[in-house]
Amino acid sequence: MAIKVEHELHKRRLGRNIGLGLVLVGFVALVFGLTVVKVERGDFSANPPRAEGGE
Repeated sequence: MAIKVEHELHKRRLGRNIGLGLVLVGFVALVFGLTVVKVERGDFSANPPRAEGGE
């Protein structure tokens, strides 16, 4: 069997997949970082504060 040369379409698809993977990793890192900061600051509470205003 002869070794086939990779088609140009596969190279472009690989580039897009790598780009999308990096974007997803960045998003996960952002959410994780925000969660860590929120936990360290103690912003979690069972009852979130209500907005002040006339009802």
